[in-house]
Amino acid sequence: MIYSDRVERFRRTLDTSADMAFFPVSADLQYLTGVPRDIPTYGAILYPGGWVEGLWMARDTEPVLLITRMTAEFHAPDTSNLDVRVLSDQDDPTALLKSVFDYFSVNDLDRLAVGDTTNADTIIHLQQIYPKARFISATEMLRPQRMIKSQPEIDMMRRAGEITEAAFADVVPRLKHGMSELDIISEVDYALRRHGALGPSFTTSLYTAGPAHALVFGQHTGSWHRKLRPPVSILFDFGAIYEGYCYDFGRTVVFGEPDEQVYQIHSLVMLSQAAGITAMRVPEVTAADVDAAARRVIEEAGLGETFRHRLGHGIGLDVHEPPFLTGSDCTVLEKGMLFTVEPSILFEKGLSARVEDVVLVGDDGGVPLTVGFQDLIVID
Repeated sequence: MIYSDRVERFRRTLDTSADMAFFPVSADLQYLTGVPRDIPTYGAILYPGGWVEGLWMARDTEPVLLITRMTAEFHAPDTSNLDVRVLSDQDDPTALLKSVFDYFSVNDLDRLAVGDTTNADTIIHLQQIYPKARFISATEMLRPQRMIKSQPEIDMMRRAGEITEAAFADVVPRLKHGMSELDIISEVDYALRRHGALGPSFTTSLYTAGPAHALVFGQHTGSWHRKLRPPVSILFDFGAIYEGYCYDFGRTVVFGEPDEQVYQIHSLVMLSQAAGITAMRVPEVTAADVDAAARRVIEEAGLGETFRHRLGHGIGLDVHEPPFLTGSDCTVLEKGMLFTVEPSILFEKGLSARVEDVVLVGDDGGVPLTVGFQDLIVID
């Protein structure tokens, strides 16, 4: 029932915006139908006629899910609540799609709403069939539904947080001086799956900083093999996938007993997060207001330039979802929104700190879904 309600609500939006809509395999499709995504891969996996694969919707007719034979046989999505049509390796995908358009009684296509992750291959084929068609974003149309999480969605995110925190609890006792970043990342990814995650919701990351460990971003094959010896701070950034929902979590670990300044930096980060969470109350608070409340704590301590990124982002079936907790986002917060709140103090070659939790917007401020490991963790 939940999926038919979501589809019907979206179709009411479609009625005033476009003739049809298409969603490829994506978080949007999973939200509307429950058809899951598989574990992601780095390289493209292509099937014959795969450009038609996804959910096709019209205003007054039940939607149709087109999938390839390979998807039907080897990925076996639960499609019991849908009208499913399978494209065999020998079928003509254009002919199959035209039969769906005939079923929808669409003779000429003026406006087609497509999900934001639709491949260019699909758009090119559609323009060849309907050269006058104009394309708009179906994701933008669906976004107001997805931003406000239902109680079942919040429960799944809470469970994803429990799995993430349990994995971290397993990893901390195994941390030893001299481990590489890759050693620790491997421990995290294994622990996530052992506790029930499909896998990490994004590439598990560590941001390590210290006198002999320059802060490095995005150079995985180089940084992963660095041996971590004190003094060094290890800033965790990872999360579990549970039933398609993505968690995002961060804590700070230091190898070697830190001096008092490091404890003060960590305390500032925690105070900044608390200020942001407190500010997440309704009504009439914007995303920019929350960012400002958290950032003010670090700025007033004279370290504003070390808080180098946004405070947070929406989260759910995708790791990053609008709105964003930035100074430029004037979205008014509503109950049921979920955001990460992730302040940090980052030094290029000095011990640093970060924290991150997913937080539910409420009447009296935000409610974190994870609350453990609030103190600086020291491996001496």
